[in-house]
Amino acid sequence: MDADPGDSPSDEELMRRLRAGDDAALAPLMHRWETPVKRFAFRFVGNPTEAEDLAQETFARVYLKRTTHREGARFSPWLFSIAANLAKNRLRWWKRRPACSFDAWLEAGGDAPDGSAAGAPARDAALRREQIAAVQAAVLALPPGLRAPLVLFEYENLTMDEIATALGCTPKAVEGRLARARQQLKQALSSP
Repeated sequence: MDADPGDSPSDEELMRRLRAGDDAALAPLMHRWETPVKRFAFRFVGNPTEAEDLAQETFARVYLKRTTHREGARFSPWLFSIAANLAKNRLRWWKRRPACSFDAWLEAGGDAPDGSAAGAPARDAALRREQIAAVQAAVLALPPGLRAPLVLFEYENLTMDEIATALGCTPKAVEGRLARARQQLKQALSSP
């Protein structure tokens, strides 16, 4: 039987326990945050296999760097800062790989299915898939410095302050990056 969510310790309590040496505290954190981290990584790198690897690496880093998490600090910005840094490093690594072009690597990743169109007429479902693919491609075309705040804000629902903490900048810088990202998306999606 699942415990009542009200009885579950907070992320911050679990991190306190993990810092204190209770390695079992990592499991509930992984259970809660695995899907959001995979979602973020996929939206950042555009490849489901890489997203899976990045999520695993993120939790390995959470464990290895558990003593660097500040007591009382929110867990999610710290977690997403680790995931964002790993994703940026992975993109840089792939861009330097001469054996496989970055574009070919992205194309090999395929699209994540979107179940929201289930039950819609075939024509509407096809149009919806086309729109989703266009938005995904436009997001992936953004520079990483604009992509990270956009994904964290729009898809992971982090606040400006949390994103600023995760990315190591000011909330004002996050606002500016979001505005530029939205402008670039608007331009990319409005051009034929």
